[in-house]
Amino acid sequence: MRCCFIILFLLCSQAAMCQSLAELEKQLDSLLRKREKSELIIGVGYGNSPAYGKKTTTYETPVIMKPFLSPTLSYYHKSGLFASASSYYLFEAIGKPWFEWDLSIGYDYSKNRKFLTGISYTRYIFTDSSDIPVTPINNELFAYFYYRDWWLQPGISLDLGWGSAQETLAGGRLSRNLSGTDFNIVGAVRHPFIFLDVLKHDDAVLLTPSIGVTAGTANYYSNLKAFQYMSRSPKLHSEWNRNPPGGDRPPTADAVRSFLSSSTKTGFEMRAVDVTLNASYVIGKVTISPSYTVFKPFQGEDKSLIGYFTARLGLTFK
Repeated sequence: MRCCFIILFLLCSQAAMCQSLAELEKQLDSLLRKREKSELIIGVGYGNSPAYGKKTTTYETPVIMKPFLSPTLSYYHKSGLFASASSYYLFEAIGKPWFEWDLSIGYDYSKNRKFLTGISYTRYIFTDSSDIPVTPINNELFAYFYYRDWWLQPGISLDLGWGSAQETLAGGRLSRNLSGTDFNIVGAVRHPFIFLDVLKHDDAVLLTPSIGVTAGTANYYSNLKAFQYMSRSPKLHSEWNRNPPGGDRPPTADAVRSFLSSSTKTGFEMRAVDVTLNASYVIGKVTISPSYTVFKPFQGEDKSLIGYFTARLGLTFK
C-alpha cells in the first residue's frame, strides 16, 4: 500500500510543467485521424514553487521550494481554439495562499498529417503575496511547430514574456517599478510511440522521448514555458538571495543605490540541453501524463546534471 501511495504521489507532483493534454490529444488524433468533438478538461496537480522561507524578507532570506495545489479548467474546441484557467494554492504560506491565476487562450492546428503547430497567449495574475519573489513577467506569447512526417520529428518553439511589477524595500518605504522582457527559443527532436488497447479495450499509452536545446535570456524568474528547466537552477536562487525585494530595516545609502540599479539581466545565450521522456495513459475520460527530464545548464554556478519528475491528471468531458 505504501508503494502504491508513493507512485500516486509522484504521478501528481509538479503538474504545471509536464506534457500538456492538448498535445497528447493532437498526437493521438494523428494516429486515429479523428477529432470530432469539443472537450472540457478538469485537471488538478501538485507541485512546487519558489517562495521565501521566512516571514520577514531581509537580505539573507532564503528562497526555498514550497508545495502547491493547482486546479485547472480547459476547453478545447474541435476547430482548434482553446481557453484555460488555472489557480495555485500554496501550502505552508506566510501570506495569501492563493498566490497566482493563469488565463490562456490560443489556437492549435493538428489536422495536417505532416505538421503540428499552434500559438497561445497567457496572462499571469499574481497576488500581493509575501511568499513569492516579484517578477515583472506577467504576459507570455508562445508559438510552436513540429514536423511529424519523419520518424524523428523536429520542432521549434518561440517564447516571449513581458510585463511590469512594483518592487518594494524596507517595509514599503522604498519602491520601484520593474519592467522587462525575456525571449527564448527551444529546438527539439522527438518520436512518439503509441500503443492501443494495452490494459483494456479503448485505452492508449503514448511514450515520447525527446532531446531539446534552450537558448535565450534569463533576466527574471518567470513561469514561461521555456523556463521549465532554468527555474530550477541554483543561479536564480542565489540571485534572489543577493537581491531580495524586501527588508525590515532602514536602508543605507548604498542599499538604496543597489536597489535602484541592481540587475540580473543576461544576454541571449545557450541556456540548457535536456533529455525528456513523456508518458501518457488514457483510459476512458481519465488521462495521466507523467514525465521525467534530465537537463544540463550551460550558465550559472552549478552546471551539473539535474533531473526532475512532473505529471498531470485530467478528466475529460466531450
